[in-house]
Amino acid sequence: MPISPARIAAFDILVRLETQDAYAGELLHTSVIDRLSSPDRGLTTEIVMGVLRWRSRLDDRIAKASSRPLAKLDAEVLTALRIAAYQLSLLTRIPASAAINESVELVKRARKTSAAPFTNAVLRKLVSAGAMPIAAEFDATVANIAHEYAHPEWLVERWTRQFGIETVFQICRQDQSEPAPSLRFEDAGAEAELKADGINLSPGGILTSARMLLGCDVSDLTRTAAFREGRVAIQDEGSQLVALLVGHGSRILDCCAAPGGKTAVLAARNPAAEIIAAELHSHRADLLRKRVRAANVKVIQADALQLPVEGNFDRILADVPCSGTGTLARNPEIKWRVTPEDLDDLHNKQVAILRAALGHLAPGGRAIYSTCSLEREENESVVLEVLAQQPAQFRLRHVGDELQGLQASGDLDREDLDPLVSGKYLRTIPGIHPCDGFFAAIIERSDQD
Repeated sequence: MPISPARIAAFDILVRLETQDAYAGELLHTSVIDRLSSPDRGLTTEIVMGVLRWRSRLDDRIAKASSRPLAKLDAEVLTALRIAAYQLSLLTRIPASAAINESVELVKRARKTSAAPFTNAVLRKLVSAGAMPIAAEFDATVANIAHEYAHPEWLVERWTRQFGIETVFQICRQDQSEPAPSLRFEDAGAEAELKADGINLSPGGILTSARMLLGCDVSDLTRTAAFREGRVAIQDEGSQLVALLVGHGSRILDCCAAPGGKTAVLAARNPAAEIIAAELHSHRADLLRKRVRAANVKVIQADALQLPVEGNFDRILADVPCSGTGTLARNPEIKWRVTPEDLDDLHNKQVAILRAALGHLAPGGRAIYSTCSLEREENESVVLEVLAQQPAQFRLRHVGDELQGLQASGDLDREDLDPLVSGKYLRTIPGIHPCDGFFAAIIERSDQD
């Protein structure tokens, strides 16, 4: 029997995610996906993101119905089982026969024909098991939260030590939902144009200039002229806020710039400044050039540890590579990949990048260190370690001072700034704030060395 284009696309993406270092957000926005019909794009996204969000719960159900350990299954077979299990367990409009038959055909398509009878048998047991219950209320322990909201228990446990069990409950619940996309505008007329195109918008939750996309698919937005021409972009409000903390300067360095959302904010806020945007990987540097079209931005492919730049900068953004644990609602595959050992490796790389960035900071200048991670090793620990190694003229500035300035200028649409502040740092938390989880520190260099 034929397999629907949506399930083929979802299967191919999930197999790549299982076997390669790829990201769902990128694979769901390729030319192959764009050629699908609108309903097929929607189903592809639903299956991919649903399987990734609920993977551990789905695997529990599959394991109970399977005569073989899941670790012994080929990636293609396990992926086909997960796709059907998600549809049978959590989607009410998909006929069981379609979910089962097409997953069996996906196994055959992947040249695993000998596993087709096994796949069929497992899935028919899942039909008998019924829908997967998602508890509305339960005892909020680490083990229960990890199980009910499909998170690795080690991650829930460490968050509980840092934030407390009630906050962790909110984080994990938010991670299982689809966040409304946040928009940033390059020109004032774009918002009215989107509304004329039938795109429904609502005010942002943090910034006066941000808008939230409501009641329509992202593909509806991406087909508009305003989006295609780069006059409106999808960018989380937390990401926009981090870029605003950089402030105004005449010479600005963005030392880990791709994919370019923050670089675009810097360019819009500093149209007369010279901005150097560095990116290590050539394909990401090319993407950066396509996305940031401001004339005052020069993109270079370079290692942040050895930047080929002369002179110092009065503003520096070090938005470093990180685990991304603050973005699990948008990037759920991360929670199944990251390990405690990864956090130690990332910490060392982040320390090196921040130390190198401060070497380019002019007297009287300001550097912003930021991540989209919730982990202390990648945030406070990095800043404190680097500052302990720096001369006395480098100091940590209280982020509340800058937030008050953004509030006074009308950029920040919040009366109470305290929830955004943790110590001297910016901290946003999914489920607590209307954005992803971001961390930022402001480091200043005295003008008298």
